[in-house]
Amino acid sequence: MEKEGFLFGAATSAYQIEGATGEDGRGPSIWDVFCQRPGAIRDGSSGEPACDHYRRWREDLQWMRWLGLKAYRFSVAWPRILPGGKGRINPKGLAFYDRLVDALLEAGITPFLTLYHWDLPWALEERGGWRSRETAYAFAEYTALVARALADRVPYFATLNEPWCSAFLGHFTGEHAPGLRNLEAALRAAHHLLLGHGLAVEALRAAGAKRVGIVLNFTWVEGEDEEAVERADRYHNRFFLDPLLGRGYPESPFANPPSVPIYPKDMERMARPLDFLGVNYYTRARVARGEGLLPVRYLPPERPTTAMGWEVYPEGLYRLLRRLARETPWPLFVTENGAAYPDLWRGEEVVEDPERVAYLESHLEAVGRARSEGVDVRGYFAWSLLDNFEWAHGYTKRFGLLYVDYPTGRRIPKRSALWYRERILRGGG
Repeated sequence: MEKEGFLFGAATSAYQIEGATGEDGRGPSIWDVFCQRPGAIRDGSSGEPACDHYRRWREDLQWMRWLGLKAYRFSVAWPRILPGGKGRINPKGLAFYDRLVDALLEAGITPFLTLYHWDLPWALEERGGWRSRETAYAFAEYTALVARALADRVPYFATLNEPWCSAFLGHFTGEHAPGLRNLEAALRAAHHLLLGHGLAVEALRAAGAKRVGIVLNFTWVEGEDEEAVERADRYHNRFFLDPLLGRGYPESPFANPPSVPIYPKDMERMARPLDFLGVNYYTRARVARGEGLLPVRYLPPERPTTAMGWEVYPEGLYRLLRRLARETPWPLFVTENGAAYPDLWRGEEVVEDPERVAYLESHLEAVGRARSEGVDVRGYFAWSLLDNFEWAHGYTKRFGLLYVDYPTGRRIPKRSALWYRERILRGGG
């Protein structure tokens, strides 16, 4: 499956690994506050200290080199750069990412930077968060600042990671920060996230960024009822993809949805030309007709599941890549793909995780099939480099290639890390 320039990488996000949430001038994020809410996080934890990557990044870089990674996808913490969301710059925060980028390049690892992976500065949330149009413009200002500092060395910039999660899990189901359960708030947040993306693309272009894209999470949807499948597809996939393609929003998947103000040129800004699309894929959904605001009923998995309860379905990734190749004009990167399993370390040198090895192998095979049929997939990023803070699940779910012993911070390679290392050394074949 290897061809010139294919990037084998691993991915992380700032809040999930960095820790140091109150150090060197970093301001609080919506996740810092959300984690204080009783019952919000399964084990009552937070992103402090997470993997302590803020202090141990050089050690983690050595693990990346050992793995043979060609690329590393990471996110910049907005509240570390702009503690108040806008205005005063925190030079120590910017310097951290400046050092990281230089070190990655020196190690021969391509930096793949995500500007927003859900850690909105709390100061902006207090002024309405993504429900406020002003946050989209604040995001553009933050983007311009990061781009001016790093665009000369970072070849790939993604504006947003999974805006579907930010909008709907954060504002509709309440599972993620800021923890709201209001459809109008979710639709406002979705619109302003897409507007912020478009404004950020403009800022990145102005700063000379080489390749600009966005990362969306996709779910392959199947079922016997065509209406339910089509509605679920609009909800999970087309709601954010269609505006990027200049099609506007699809027909709403919701029953009697509230209206959201759309200003002149909003849709045009969302559809600014891109250089790539990041594809996050984990599982499929089997659906039937349902009731309520989202009249879709989710059916139980038919196949083995991961520790998240997600069905292992590599065929969905193959079909998704084929579909995106038909419907979009952009080169594709699989920017997240991986699985959580109940890994256990008993002091051995390698943590055995045969289920994860099988998961990664089957999904990489799906990528290879798509590429052999002409789909322009240019990279694959395993989620995740490290076990980490898994949002509302806290530290109860492990996705890493490297096991993290949280009491000591020690990193221990899993069998999947050795497998991935060998796969990269063999050129991916």
